[in-house]
Amino acid sequence: MSLAPDSDAAPVTDHIHYTSWSANLEAPQHAEDRELVVAQAVEAVTFTASGTFVNLVTHANHGHPSGYLFEELDAVFGDDIITGYVDQCGCGGHVTRVVVK
Repeated sequence: MSLAPDSDAAPVTDHIHYTSWSANLEAPQHAEDRELVVAQAVEAVTFTASGTFVNLVTHANHGHPSGYLFEELDAVFGDDIITGYVDQCGCGGHVTRVVVK
């Protein structure tokens, strides 16, 4: 999955992360576009090195990520990842941790 060529959203990252990191998917454009959230979550996991994790911080507008994000990540990465819910942020967003095996 990749962003549509006409998307004006900045990439979530531009390099491989060899240490654990967080991807901010709470910007105003994320609030309006669940497909963008999913696409950039996939991008974030793709740019996360094996043996580390990425915390995906998703916008509250889309609800709990188990309802729309977990299955998408599993479909793309299968057994190469472990996905787990961490907590809800004070702002209402959600944190999902994806460990890359």
